[in-house]
Amino acid sequence: MEDNRVFERINARFPLRFLDPVSGREGEAQTVDISANGLGMVTHESLEPHTPVEMWMRIPDQHEPLYTRGEIVWSNSLADPRQKRLGVRLEKAELMGLARVLWLKKKN
Repeated sequence: MEDNRVFERINARFPLRFLDPVSGREGEAQTVDISANGLGMVTHESLEPHTPVEMWMRIPDQHEPLYTRGEIVWSNSLADPRQKRLGVRLEKAELMGLARVLWLKKKN
């Protein structure tokens, strides 16, 4: 698979809650990595490519959860068949969210 990323991804593990606004299905996940225009996450839910998602990422920096929207672009099964690794392209570049992640990583 060709890597077309504009922004470098940063390894970051944060809890995330998501909603598929079309079906109304909600779920929990954990980020694996994040950039200004995408993120990787692991979840027990099966979401197909082209599924729109609204997400609330809980960054432990004493601020409100980071809200963003995107679309699932790929989905792979992991060694544990109950888990899925998903790639999400964000609807718009999330520079402030990425700044919060970078600040937290620098602080720790």
